[in-house]
Amino acid sequence: MGSESTARSRKVMVVADPSRESAGALQYALSHVVVENDELILLHVESSYSWWNTFSFRKVYSLTPGPMPNSSEGGGGVGDGDFLEAMRQVCQIAQPKIPVRLERTPLMEETKDKANTILSKSNLLSVDLLIIGQRRGFSTAILGTSRYKLSGGSGTKGSDTAEYLIEKSKCTCVAVQKRGQNAGYVLNTKTHKNFWLLA
Repeated sequence: MGSESTARSRKVMVVADPSRESAGALQYALSHVVVENDELILLHVESSYSWWNTFSFRKVYSLTPGPMPNSSEGGGGVGDGDFLEAMRQVCQIAQPKIPVRLERTPLMEETKDKANTILSKSNLLSVDLLIIGQRRGFSTAILGTSRYKLSGGSGTKGSDTAEYLIEKSKCTCVAVQKRGQNAGYVLNTKTHKNFWLLA
């Protein structure tokens, strides 16, 4: 009986892209969330923002101390999905006992938006905890983070992707903002707003 509770595994999904926000969300997941028996899922929603992959690819490597992961492809360029392999290697260095699954999915044809694609995938995979990096300000517009109405057709309240997921996700969703190298994280969930967690 007791082994059932200790062996209870969770599916923890981190929304993965080659950005500082996503790297911070993964660092939070690795250092504060996943434990033995959990499965870590890195979900990348493929879109037309491939120029960003090359621009910020190496930021992912700042997650953990130690040697930088090497590309096994031998080339110097950055191909689609290379950052996902780099993130997987970071996970294996930080949490070698945690299985890591890579998931790539295109934007849903019906909606063509990232948030509902993430919601659909997290429901399909029966995710227990969803973690997403949250950005604010000018970069939101540049990186294509959509705005959504949370309160139906007559509502006017806008929300970024992370806020939309917090409100609509069936599982607990945590939006993570990394604050400097050692300044910790600001976390947002449905029940906790701007909660400061020291590194």
